[in-house]
Amino acid sequence: MTRVLVVEDDAQLARALVINLQARQYTVDAAPDGGTALRLVAAEQPDMILLDLGLPDMDGIDVIKALRGWSRAPVLVLSARSGSEDKIRALDAGADDYMTKPFSMDELLARLRAATRRTRESPPPTHTAMVVSTDVFTIDLLAKKVRRADRDVRLTPTEWHLLEILVNHPGVLVSQRRLLTEVWGPSYSGKTNYLRVYMAQLRRKLEADPAHPRHLITEPGMGYRFEA
Repeated sequence: MTRVLVVEDDAQLARALVINLQARQYTVDAAPDGGTALRLVAAEQPDMILLDLGLPDMDGIDVIKALRGWSRAPVLVLSARSGSEDKIRALDAGADDYMTKPFSMDELLARLRAATRRTRESPPPTHTAMVVSTDVFTIDLLAKKVRRADRDVRLTPTEWHLLEILVNHPGVLVSQRRLLTEVWGPSYSGKTNYLRVYMAQLRRKLEADPAHPRHLITEPGMGYRFEA
């Protein structure tokens, strides 16, 4: 089932969008501001984002820019801003489509279907190379080995599992909940202290400067990502 995130501070409009989407068998989350939206994208990984630009805590353009650092989910802007400059800024920031308020619900649904269809028809990303190299360490995913300064780095099974998940999604934010669920199981989905401890251990073993990591990056309150 397609999951949609509605980012809208107008409670009445947000409710109307949620009701209409749920009636058409979409799974829907809602966020009243940009900060909540970013946390929900990290946690729920929606297939589509409907985004208002006039949010109470940050401009919607900044939300798009933040998302495009780690999410490829299509973004359909729903905004009262009708000027061409606003549309250009949103599209240049990474939005996939733009609709001006007020809008027809039928047209919105049609554009939503088109965006999700394009996403499904896009070729899947190529699999991560079996050997991934950084300026400090090298990871052999097939042999399950890590080398640094021409020496093998000893990782525990848990450390390896975390590293493997992140390396297989280069440049993409992996949510805390997903990491906890995949490594420790569903009952540990809220144990974020586990991640802090193990990620700190990985950084001590792999990063040149663990206090200022370049490859194992934290997105506070959301998750982690690997940058080669």
